[in-house]
Amino acid sequence: MLYFINQKGPFTEGIFGKSPSIKSCRALKKKLNCGDTVNLNEEPILVIASVLKDFLRNIQGSIFSASLYDKWLDVIDQGNEDDKIKATQRLLDQLPRANVVFLRYLFAVLRNIEQHSSSNQMTAYNLSVCITPSILHLPNSGSSELGNFTKKISFIQFLIENCLKIFGEDITCLFGEMSVSSDNSDITDITDNSEKVAVIKEQSLESEPVRMTMFYKKGQLQYDAMTSSRMGPSTDLSTVF
Repeated sequence: MLYFINQKGPFTEGIFGKSPSIKSCRALKKKLNCGDTVNLNEEPILVIASVLKDFLRNIQGSIFSASLYDKWLDVIDQGNEDDKIKATQRLLDQLPRANVVFLRYLFAVLRNIEQHSSSNQMTAYNLSVCITPSILHLPNSGSSELGNFTKKISFIQFLIENCLKIFGEDITCLFGEMSVSSDNSDITDITDNSEKVAVIKEQSLESEPVRMTMFYKKGQLQYDAMTSSRMGPSTDLSTVF
């Protein structure tokens, strides 16, 4: 899903912000939950983005870990940019390995979208407004989080704007070095890394239906071997894909 959003999202106005058909979202989630083979190339990108947000929102304890919630919010109150980056990296060290891997891919996508904000109208701030409720929250907190909403948005915006320094500049190559046209019809792999070429070929928009399984219930997040060196112990998340 992230791969498809990374390809089409940068040239989709209002990606993560516009609300797609609820019926279409339910239909896609049903197919994923049933383990059906899904060709995401045939699904509207706004529907894919909405289902991803739903997945993120239902990760048990949140992708940032509820136990660290207050510490994440404290990051934005640190002194200068370097202090904020170092504080963020220290907290990433405390997250389970699967969470860090997923966050690297997620913020690689968000950065790519933000880099094309002149086309999609999704600046780092706009993206943070749309994605924050799904990734940084306390379970069953209700209205108690409203007072922290502005701080949370500022923190996620900071992560998007500084993700290369935080997660490493190699996150720009996590999906392969691609050239993408604005109509999404001309996708060319230009990477020289044979391992990455294999990944891109397997998940190409031109290929057979994408091989993925996604369950909206407890399970362990299966992750790629190409990961950050900043990894803690593994964990159980609310999906497998």
